Amino acid sequence: MLNYVVDPALIERLVPAGTEIDYENGETFVSIVGFLFLDTRLLGLPIPLHRDFEEVNLRFYVRRKSADTWRRGVVFVRELVPRRAIALVARAFYGERYVALPMKHNIEHVDRSLSVEYSWRRRNRWEFLKISASGEAQSISAGSHAEFITEHYWGYTCVRDGCSEYRVEHPRWKLWNAVSFEFNADVAALYGEQFAETLSQQPRSAFIADGSPITVQKREVL
Repeated sequence: MLNYVVDPALIERLVPAGTEIDYENGETFVSIVGFLFLDTRLLGLPIPLHRDFEEVNLRFYVRRKSADTWRRGVVFVRELVPRRAIALVARAFYGERYVALPMKHNIEHVDRSLSVEYSWRRRNRWEFLKISASGEAQSISAGSHAEFITEHYWGYTCVRDGCSEYRVEHPRWKLWNAVSFEFNADVAALYGEQFAETLSQQPRSAFIADGSPITVQKREVL
């Protein structure tokens, strides 16, 4: 995860109806996040040849009032996956902005050194997200910046006349703080010109999260 402070005006038009931008100490963020999905199942059933795959996404943070509590969630600007069938199913079930591109990954964890890289090919050029860390993964402190970035358990998407909502469930992760990182991509072409300056700046934080089981519930149109 690479997490960048963003001007709220740049994401305001992407905020789904009924939600609002979520802030930490007066700042809000966009994050480049790479995942490796393993043993993926749809409605409890494995899909042959589509169980293990990479995903890289750009997301930002929102919240929605439900009864007397705030539901804190994320909105995806774009999500990259390696197979068209995955993109089609994700768009159909969750309304997300999935794009299929050739992708690959490399994860090396030797002794106390960890290196993670996700790559995708656009227009015959490989782009990538690469992060390295060392030591042991640490628990996330209550009220910390890391908690703000990782503890958003809802997904929101824009739909006609409103938005949709789905819940994401996973154990509280442990994190490594990055010791080095690199993000190499044509941001304007991939995500839009409005994000080019933001994603060229130094990120506020860079993490690697330990993996865990994840359950994504069915979405509901609000």
